Amino acid sequence: MPDVKHFEPDAALETVLRLFWQQGVASTGIQDVVAATGLNRSSLYATFGGKQELYLAALRSYLEHRSQPMFHQLAEDERGLPAVEEFFADLIKARCSGEYARWGCMVSNAHAGAENRDEEVARILDQHHRGLRDALRAALVTAQARGQLADSADPVAAADVLALVAYGVNLRSRAGASARSLKHSVSTVLESIGAPAPAA
Repeated sequence: MPDVKHFEPDAALETVLRLFWQQGVASTGIQDVVAATGLNRSSLYATFGGKQELYLAALRSYLEHRSQPMFHQLAEDERGLPAVEEFFADLIKARCSGEYARWGCMVSNAHAGAENRDEEVARILDQHHRGLRDALRAALVTAQARGQLADSADPVAAADVLALVAYGVNLRSRAGASARSLKHSVSTVLESIGAPAPAA
């Protein structure tokens, strides 16, 4: 007779995801996972595998359920530059206030940690980066078509720069940077690629 799980794996994974996100994988031991989920080690191992497998599952879940919906929304937004501005405003708000304030981004945290040396982790980080960059590029192409970019602005190059700015927001917010300072930095970059205001 097959073993019957007496817990919801998706709910357990969400708990583990939050734990790794907030504390970082290096600072989280399997006993922390046991305490947070209320599950015994054998149940965790049987369902997910060891700590590394748990972390990979959590990282994939973060990408699928948190990052990719934001990328899709940005890429499909027809407003152009205002959509990019809103993306960063929402990002800063999420990183500096509310339930996940000062947690940073789980993916950006992985970029900065030793876990990025793992080949599968590196593949997930690359997938995330491509999604972020491509979404920004799509929004900037729309902005260019709407005449919202400076003549010298290249949507491809600007998307690469803005992706790096997003990582900076994530990491600096985790280190305690204020929302005001982050907004100022983002505004400076966006103003450098935006079309000049029409003369009065």
